[in-house]
Amino acid sequence: MSSSTSDTRIPAAASSAVSLRKVAAWHGIRVLAWDRDALYACRGYELVRLQTARLQSAEPAQWGPVAHFRPTWWRNLTSCSRSTYRLLRDGFHALAVLEDETTIAAVPGAIATRDPESHTFKTTHKIRHGARPLHIAAVHNGNIYWGEYFDNRDRKEVHIYASADRGQSWQVAYTFPAGAIRHVHNIVYDRWSDCLWILTGDEGSECKILRADRELRNLGVVLEGNQQARAVAAIPTEDALYLSTDTPFEQNHILRLDRTGRITPVAALASSSIFGCRTTNALFFSTMVEPSPANPTREIHLAGSADGTNWQIVARWQKDALPMHYFQYGNAILPDGENPTNYLAATTIAVKHDDLVTTLWEVASRPEKAQLRAESTELSAESRKAGAGGRKPGAESREPKADCPIP
Repeated sequence: MSSSTSDTRIPAAASSAVSLRKVAAWHGIRVLAWDRDALYACRGYELVRLQTARLQSAEPAQWGPVAHFRPTWWRNLTSCSRSTYRLLRDGFHALAVLEDETTIAAVPGAIATRDPESHTFKTTHKIRHGARPLHIAAVHNGNIYWGEYFDNRDRKEVHIYASADRGQSWQVAYTFPAGAIRHVHNIVYDRWSDCLWILTGDEGSECKILRADRELRNLGVVLEGNQQARAVAAIPTEDALYLSTDTPFEQNHILRLDRTGRITPVAALASSSIFGCRTTNALFFSTMVEPSPANPTREIHLAGSADGTNWQIVARWQKDALPMHYFQYGNAILPDGENPTNYLAATTIAVKHDDLVTTLWEVASRPEKAQLRAESTELSAESRKAGAGGRKPGAESREPKADCPIP
């Protein structure tokens, strides 16, 4: 289904918690990160930027070139076709923008850095395990971090890398011993607590939500031990950390971890979720099509909330016909970084009609709880229906618990 607002069952503005007004859509653009009111994305191996402050003018929204990365020669060819782009996981996959507009990117097989005055990325680290990390975290006036993400069936040790010189060099900052985890899903900087959240997976005690200081000297387990502690996406806010679970074995949820350490499921999701973001007035998580007995749906959902408690589906798409093992799971990619605007951007991939399309919406929200009760039931009801296949036989369903309070 198309991502246009007329197709997504967005509730009427008079009673809606969150409503979206479509601003524009672009083919062949993949969103990466926000930096203040600038949205960064890629077109193959070219980094581009949209200045949202200019959207109020009468001129059409335009992406401006920023820099490019020079990949192995054959990737210049494969990145020009949507099918081979998906098959070979081409392009940029993560981006962090520093205060001086230095940019650090994850590309296939490497971490690359661009100085503010340069138009070219240079490789500053060759990936040893796997193809690339899923995310890159930049601490305000501090280090840059990323964690190893690879298949790791043998459960070898897993490293977190750090740079103290703005992405020019990288050192191992922390090592998970062999057997401790499978891989690192994400590292997220929380400016309200001035700390790092580290998310790992995939089974049993490998599923962890860890809290660390900004120098990565002290790590503590906050949640661990079951599939409801298996997360990739996290959104820090002043009052809480919001997480979405990424499990093929059980019902997925959006979780609220407040600053006292209390964990509360606030919504059920139809399938696994690995992307989340916020605007000035709402929070969002997307789901992906990763079929399993617990997640049989072939719909991608974009869930939004104005208050963090009442959630609704604001957009949906159908998985396309290409085999997902080779051509990727259907997904709605949401950008990293802090977004001080009321614009929401998402790139849909492996979906019908809107494959590799970036859509930009303007978000309006009405956080009055009394009005939201009726609309918020839509997400849970549809998620239960889509996930009617149940959890994996024999899988234990337990609520994760907080092992230590969050300052």
